[in-house]
Amino acid sequence: MTRVIHTGDTHIGYQQYHSPERRQDFLDAFERVVADALDGDVDAVVHAGDLYHDRRPELPDLLGTLAALRRLDDAGIPFLAIVGNHESTRGGQWLDLFERLGLATRLGRDPHVVGDVAFYGLDHVPRSRRDELDYQFDSVDADRAVLVAHGLFTPFAHADWETETVLAESNVDFDAVLLGDNHVPDTAELDGTWVTYCGSTERASASERDPRGYNLVEFTPDAVDIRRRTLETRPFAFVEVDLAGDEGIERVRQRVREFDLEDAVAIVELRGEGETVTPAAVESFAVEEGALVARVNDKRDIDDDGDLATDVTFADPDDAVRERVREMGLSSAALDVDETVRASKVADSNVRDEVRERVESLLSDDPDAFVAAERESDAEAEESESVEDAADAEDAAAVEDTAETAAEAATDTDTETTADTDSETAADPAASRDSSLGDFA
Repeated sequence: MTRVIHTGDTHIGYQQYHSPERRQDFLDAFERVVADALDGDVDAVVHAGDLYHDRRPELPDLLGTLAALRRLDDAGIPFLAIVGNHESTRGGQWLDLFERLGLATRLGRDPHVVGDVAFYGLDHVPRSRRDELDYQFDSVDADRAVLVAHGLFTPFAHADWETETVLAESNVDFDAVLLGDNHVPDTAELDGTWVTYCGSTERASASERDPRGYNLVEFTPDAVDIRRRTLETRPFAFVEVDLAGDEGIERVRQRVREFDLEDAVAIVELRGEGETVTPAAVESFAVEEGALVARVNDKRDIDDDGDLATDVTFADPDDAVRERVREMGLSSAALDVDETVRASKVADSNVRDEVRERVESLLSDDPDAFVAAERESDAEAEESESVEDAADAEDAAAVEDTAETAAEAATDTDTETTADTDSETAADPAASRDSSLGDFA
């Protein structure tokens, strides 16, 4: 028998609600998974992507990860992982560094055998590049074969990747597919193959109300057994207030007092009719009652004087920005520039040069990146909301113009160089590889 922990979507480094304590919570959750692995009789920890929330994790996040991985290594428990969309870079991956240090194994086309199970990996691949995949893996003599992948796969919610296609076109007969990306844990069986999401280890959005955790998977000669394990994480208090016509802030305060908010994240949802309630007043009161942080979500239809209407939730403007960016249907190049200008950790003085270098690289390596993406549906937007980076609303509206301006500048000055590079790329397909494809470029 081979027994592994299947985890993923740890999003280490996510400073949710701009709270340093919440940032530490995401690292703490990963450390609890490692602690469970050390206390339990497991043969490996398998991570299905998005170890980090950002492609540029900061030093405390890296040091915390290294310390946890060293504890696994000292105990002789291998850490097997793939690259998710949040941490994926166009150059080397952080997972490659951990592998060089002997603390991790990056799964790919070549099998890594633990006990009697062969593990393969499929990094996150953008939809525009999936037609290039042939799903061919190197075979090995093992009783069981498992694919670890990151993406939104069928038959689960918000799917844009056909699991049936992966299984049908693969030259390996997989007994299980261990998935990451969808933060909701779920399991299904497709033509004799178990397919399962482990869910996230911390609540990356207020929509993730169920307890967080991971999967414990046992492989025997006769069966694949998948069981859910929960993690102790910071409590969230979901305070729902249904206001009658003459009720307002006092009724909200009354409801808030009914909950134990000590060190919790308080999410206050207002419904019904009632008087106008200022989110800041509710948040301040919740913090006074012991909450670490509080957010208000007013679901009511409030009539405003004049023609001005807005869907912005001022209690958390980041949500409004993320929604607006999704609605814009930006190309992948524009999104890359957006991340550099608005959400990355690039110093302000270096942003112009960084944008220029990124656009030049895209023009030479991936011209299709400038094709506008399809706008997301409401369902896709809801799922994406749980894992998007923090944002600044005013900068988001100007992202596409920034990308176009930078692209034009790069094209005007480097037309000859770009043409030469494209010619070389056509002659050598390997030259156009996108590192986000991992071994499947």
